[in-house]
Amino acid sequence: MTDPVSDFLTRLRNASKAGLAECVSPHSTLKESLAVILKTEGFVSEVSTGIDDRGHKTVIVKLKYVDKAPAITNLSRVSTPGRRLYYSYTEIPRVLNGLGISILSTSKGLLKDQDARRQKVGGELLCNVW
Repeated sequence: MTDPVSDFLTRLRNASKAGLAECVSPHSTLKESLAVILKTEGFVSEVSTGIDDRGHKTVIVKLKYVDKAPAITNLSRVSTPGRRLYYSYTEIPRVLNGLGISILSTSKGLLKDQDARRQKVGGELLCNVW
């Protein structure tokens, strides 16, 4: 697998469209902090870690639904391994005029776009969520 973040986002997108209660993915610190940001923004209901039957650590994300519709309408990867996109804090694009969020990888860890602008930190734009 060349892009684990894209795989994680695809698993979340597919699970929410299929109406599943939870999504399980191999663990990494980046994936876990990405899921925690989605939880604090209200896109998912719970994030935890576990161990699968082979002894590998996993990230378990319980999905959130509003009137049987998924809370995640769209989840798109922006920066890819073949095309990295970096933005300074003044150039970070707004998602749906502020209704969605962008998640950036910065020197201060993963931040949503609003927090990156407040802290005046730029970085790699990982994904857009709305």
